[in-house]
Amino acid sequence: MTYCIAASIDEGLILVSDSRTNAGIDNVSTHGKMHAFDTTSDRKIVLLCAGNLATTQAVLEQLHRDKLKNAEININNVESLFEAAEYLGRVSVEKQKQHKSPQGQSAFNPTASFIIAGQIGGDSHGAYMVYAEGNSITSSANTPFLQIGESKYGKPILDRFLKLNTSIDEAARCCLVSMDSTIRSNASVGAPVEMLIYRKDSFSFDEYYCFDDDDDYLVQLRRSWENKLKEAIGALPALDKETHKTIRIVL
Repeated sequence: MTYCIAASIDEGLILVSDSRTNAGIDNVSTHGKMHAFDTTSDRKIVLLCAGNLATTQAVLEQLHRDKLKNAEININNVESLFEAAEYLGRVSVEKQKQHKSPQGQSAFNPTASFIIAGQIGGDSHGAYMVYAEGNSITSSANTPFLQIGESKYGKPILDRFLKLNTSIDEAARCCLVSMDSTIRSNASVGAPVEMLIYRKDSFSFDEYYCFDDDDDYLVQLRRSWENKLKEAIGALPALDKETHKTIRIVL
């Protein structure tokens, strides 16, 4: 299992991913889920991956080979992120078909999902989530973030606090808390945690961070969030028992 977030706000992009691929009793393994491409100067593109590791690696390899061979369609010549998402979807479906076992013969699941994000030319920065079926969606004004993998534990804080006009540094902290909440609730998601901040029109990926589980900043963030939550719970309005108390009928 994995968890990846892509927030697309007014000031730019925040991309966060965990690195755990297996969390068995005696076999915990890690593998990076964030992949930045070496592209032409007019674009910056990064990929977040979730799902079957063999499939995601095959897709990444095909994208790199297409770029090196200057294929008719590759990440260096697509004209928009939407075109990049369509291209990625076609490659993903092709690789899944190659690894799919005959029906009824195996429980092996080759499916994978992706988030492709960045900026191309004069277009605005953005992000697209590519489903296992090859189709894609983008973020919106009401929901300026995309998630793949184990999304349910980290979604509430994003829903409540992340807006288009949120400052990029505050949004980065919000995404890290979302990741930490998921790590806390699901053993199949774990550090190292990677984060990439892309500021609009910068065409630079120089704000990259990697946090181990015992990283001083991550520990400080975790403790501060827990303490503030406890304070918030303590400050909530007390229940008016006389007004709301009812008689429960037991049959």
